[in-house]
Amino acid sequence: MRKALLKLIDFFYPPFSKYISLHTFRYIASGGTTFVAGIVIYYIAYNWILQQQDVHLDFPMLPKLITAPVAALCIESVITFFIGFTLNKYLVFTKSTLKGRIQLFRYASVVATNILINYALLKVLVEAFGFYPTVSKIIISLLLAVFSYFSQKHFSFKVKK
Repeated sequence: MRKALLKLIDFFYPPFSKYISLHTFRYIASGGTTFVAGIVIYYIAYNWILQQQDVHLDFPMLPKLITAPVAALCIESVITFFIGFTLNKYLVFTKSTLKGRIQLFRYASVVATNILINYALLKVLVEAFGFYPTVSKIIISLLLAVFSYFSQKHFSFKVKK
């Protein structure tokens, strides 16, 4: 499966070979897949699962109300965490010398940071500026893609020299 996916990704690489490395192109392909999956999952969660309705909780020690955009972010984040880690580990950062559990922990740390930034920016764009939640999610995801690439390359899937 891995070889077939790499072959598919590498098939589209030649027009971009003058501008970016194969490694970066693979990251963009896998990150793009995770990005598109995240947007689709977010849209489905926000519009169909939650039906744009806030979530009311009755659990002690938890907020009593989670807005629909934030609840959709939670659903999307759980699913795309596994998609992103799998694609990064097996397609992009295959030369990492770190053990899998260390990669997973570091990846989770970067994702947690992204979720916090995502949450804060989502609150600002949706609640303060009145942007549509899915559009806000797309804008935020594009900004975080650059941060994620360098974090994953130099931290989560680091190659020891």
